[in-house]
Amino acid sequence: MRLGVNLGYWGAGNDAENLQLAKEADRLGYAVVWAAEAYGSDAATVLTWIAAQTTSIDVGAAVFQIPGRTPANTAMTSATLDSLSGGRFRLGLGVSGPQVSEGWHGVRFTKPLQRTREYVAIVRMALARQRVSFDGEFFTLPLPEGPGKALTLTVHPVREHIPIYLAAIGPKNLELAGEIADGWLAIFFSPEHAADSMAHIRTGRERAGLTLEGFDVVPSVPVAFGDDVSACANMIRPYAALYIGGMGSKETNFYNQLASRMGFEAEADEIQAKYMAKDYRGAAGSVPQAFIDQTSLIGPRERVRDRLAAYAAAGVTTLTISPTAPTLEERIAALVTMGEILVEAGLAD
Repeated sequence: MRLGVNLGYWGAGNDAENLQLAKEADRLGYAVVWAAEAYGSDAATVLTWIAAQTTSIDVGAAVFQIPGRTPANTAMTSATLDSLSGGRFRLGLGVSGPQVSEGWHGVRFTKPLQRTREYVAIVRMALARQRVSFDGEFFTLPLPEGPGKALTLTVHPVREHIPIYLAAIGPKNLELAGEIADGWLAIFFSPEHAADSMAHIRTGRERAGLTLEGFDVVPSVPVAFGDDVSACANMIRPYAALYIGGMGSKETNFYNQLASRMGFEAEADEIQAKYMAKDYRGAAGSVPQAFIDQTSLIGPRERVRDRLAAYAAAGVTTLTISPTAPTLEERIAALVTMGEILVEAGLAD
């Protein structure tokens, strides 16, 4: 396995610390640093800033929101970032959810799989510097009966192929990721439940006449080191509660549905009910220890090291960590420790 670090969302008052974290990951030889976006900071600007102050680590979007940009604009941004970074950009894409898609971007959340399929096809066409002409259900380029004409991207990316990742949770979206993407960005990844997800990825690969060879499986995993396992879990509970309880509506919350499929249906309902009642502390307290333990790396160094084998056996190729600790020094220490124990476990690529 390789290691990555996920900085999450920018603009929460810890921007300077996140930059230091990215620089340290670069110094330690981490493979990639990821940045996210929702309806605050955009990932492209953040990644440009990080790329300008690092030397070898890849910079990845986790993710660019599909409803927030036309596919042509995403291709332009990707090519520019790849050029400015010296060939270090990775493009992660996701459809977001109906609340953000329709409430923030004004784009109907209909047929997300078909929209994603068309979007990726256009992005690939543009990045290959082909003349972009497309006739789909959601995208038509150029528009018919108008002055527009098929154009070719004028920017030359450094690499012939910029890797594209899909953020996927549901079975059909996992199959799509396997079929059309170079990698999968996973959240709340549990080695104990990974076989079903990997089977869907494999189905998509087979549909495209491909194998899992070269396909990058990239879960984002919270990490908290400490002797007290329960205390480590408590640091991660608010993050889990936010996604399971607060990301989306009662009817449409993909993370809540994922937790339910993992066997935590009653707990997921309780977390959501408390979160929607603005009992955020209660929602965090309702996140089961077992869920945190399955989807995070917590506890003493030896405990985390021994757990890494389960991630490797489940098919993980790039383990992206989100260091969780009160201070920057402790988060940097977590980066160092993860690098050391990956080598100790004999799993470093």
